[in-house]
Amino acid sequence: MTIAREIMHAGANCIQENETLEDAARRMSELDVGALPVCGPDDRLHGIITDRDIVVKCLAKGKDPKSMTAGMLEQGKPISIDAGADTDDVLRTMEEHKIRRLPVIENHRLVGMISEADLARRLPEEQVGHFVEAICAAK
Repeated sequence: MTIAREIMHAGANCIQENETLEDAARRMSELDVGALPVCGPDDRLHGIITDRDIVVKCLAKGKDPKSMTAGMLEQGKPISIDAGADTDDVLRTMEEHKIRRLPVIENHRLVGMISEADLARRLPEEQVGHFVEAICAAK
C-alpha cells in the first residue's frame, strides 16, 4: 500500500507568517512552485498561500505586496494529512476539500507537500483520472 510519505515532495519550504507577499512571490519563483505553506513562529503549519492568492487578494485590490504579510492571507484551519496516511485517505481528503495541494505532517511538523503532479507521477492513471474529474467537477 502506498502512503503519503511515498507520494509527497519532501522538504516543503515554508514562508513565515510575518514575511511579505513580495518575499513569498520571489520564493515561489525561485522554487518554481505555485503555493507555499505558511508557518508561524512555532514552525508549525498555519496555512497555505498561492500565487493566485497574491494576485487576487493583494494586487487586484490595490494592496502593497511589500507591506502585506503571508499571515494576512491565512484563512481558517489548513487541511493536511499524516505522513503515514494511505493513498485512499490522501485522495479522499483532496477530493472532499477540492484542493490541489496537500501538506503532509509528521509529529506536528510539515515534512512535505502532495500536488497534482506528485499524484500523476506516483499513482495509477485510473486513480489520477478520477481525482482530476472530482476536483474539476462543478461545486
